[in-house]
Amino acid sequence: MSCWLLKTEPEDYSFTDLERDGRTVWDGVANNQALIHLRNARPGDEALIYHTGDERSAVGLARVVSEPYPDPRSDDPRLAVFDVEVGRRLPRPVTLAEIKADPAFAGFDLVRNSRLSAMPVPPELWRLLLARAGL
Repeated sequence: MSCWLLKTEPEDYSFTDLERDGRTVWDGVANNQALIHLRNARPGDEALIYHTGDERSAVGLARVVSEPYPDPRSDDPRLAVFDVEVGRRLPRPVTLAEIKADPAFAGFDLVRNSRLSAMPVPPELWRLLLARAGL
């Protein structure tokens, strides 16, 4: 199982929207490196949903429930999507400021390459993030 961090603008699609919908197509990824990560996701992988914009924090958990597939709303064959299912809201959001303040995260893509909208989370950082969230 792999773990991922998936960014979303809460004004466009928030974790609350995912809680309401239960399941959604994770789309809108156009960055080449983020698309590579997205294509490596597999059913059963876990994901942290991260709100960008003013919030800048991890707020919930989700699970990848499909293999990556071509974006059905695009004619661009390089764009891929997958389906995610809601997990649970984090008891406590984990802010970007907290993450940046911890030297353990210095090499994490969220800190190093903030433009990526999908990125892997190494197991040791996954455990740290969940602990900070109160899980």
